[in-house]
Amino acid sequence: MRIAQLAPRPMACGTPVIAYRSSSMPKIVEAQAIKAVNELGRLDRRRMRARFEERFSAKRMAKEYESQYRTLSLP
Repeated sequence: MRIAQLAPRPMACGTPVIAYRSSSMPKIVEAQAIKAVNELGRLDRRRMRARFEERFSAKRMAKEYESQYRTLSLP
């Protein structure tokens, strides 16, 4: 499994993800997550799950792929 696939899995469960700024992690773990490290006990897991859905749900990703394919298929 690629590293980029590891972070979204706990995010889907509303679990905070802390990562180094390497490879694709900065694209996955949002900057405000760094500020939240001191507040881990007070984070709203439902809000984390909602943010995951906005960014990584199968429906959202399928729409993005479809958009990319349409762009590639245009003459």
